[in-house]
Amino acid sequence: MTQTILILDAISEVVAQKMRDHLQPGFELDYATELGDDHLVEIIDQADYAISGQVPVSGRVLRAAKRLKLLHKWGVGVDNIDLEAARECGIKVARTTGSNALAVAEFTLGLIICTLRHIPHGHFGLQHGRWQNWRGSTPFLLSGKTVGLVGFGAIGKAVAGVLAGFDCDTCYYKPNRLDPGEEDQHGVRYLPLAELLAVADVISLHCPLSPNTNGLIDRAALSSMKNTATLINVARGGVVVEQDLIWALENDVIHSAAIDVYEIEPLPAGSPLINVKNLTLTPHLGAMASDTFVPTVERMFANIASVSRGESVPELDSVL
Repeated sequence: MTQTILILDAISEVVAQKMRDHLQPGFELDYATELGDDHLVEIIDQADYAISGQVPVSGRVLRAAKRLKLLHKWGVGVDNIDLEAARECGIKVARTTGSNALAVAEFTLGLIICTLRHIPHGHFGLQHGRWQNWRGSTPFLLSGKTVGLVGFGAIGKAVAGVLAGFDCDTCYYKPNRLDPGEEDQHGVRYLPLAELLAVADVISLHCPLSPNTNGLIDRAALSSMKNTATLINVARGGVVVEQDLIWALENDVIHSAAIDVYEIEPLPAGSPLINVKNLTLTPHLGAMASDTFVPTVERMFANIASVSRGESVPELDSVL
């Protein structure tokens, strides 16, 4: 009997076909064509397995799934999945731990350099017929700077690795400090969060969204940073209070920022974040790299096949 894997994100037929090329025997693949719970409730009814990327998965959607055995996150963060509803419905949840670490790390490096050197502003100016090689805000080198990483899981460690060639003083904060040997291995030193925010030239966020990190970077945190500091958020939108970030940039409290994730996604048209000075915006691109597509798809399909055989998802990827 053929089992159905449903992609909950509204992907294209081209992407769907690329995924089908890696399906194991006995499975077929379908996908959403619209955004919103109403559509997902309508199509998830007969799905045996589901995969979600950036789309939120509500309790309403999960309760409409009559046959769903496993919901697989395409990525790591499960803050946009109603885990309590999944538990209530007996639906397993899995993710691809570490699969996007290098992609996000390289993207983070790109945002840091673009932001420190005002590259997007120069590009935008030329597109609109303006030769803008100075914008009244000092550009900085990355080399030799103090970089503070808030969160130090697989992505944070990968960021430390790509920074190694820039002779940075790389610091990190996480609730549970690493042992000294692991700190030496990654070339980092631990700082309490308040101290990290106060001394870092670049603060890059790589922590999950949780009750403890929701609104972590607020007006008080921003005010504690150097006025030459740059903030990078490739974690989750809720970690930064967006109105407070706008205030900090408009009032020169910090030098600049770049964000790839938002409190509401997709970013609404007319968002007050658009056209804020010294702010670079990207549409949740951090994990997207063609190089990781096939390994990640095959890993998700392998986990799904394991569940179909009555086996467990590997502990590394299991959430519920």
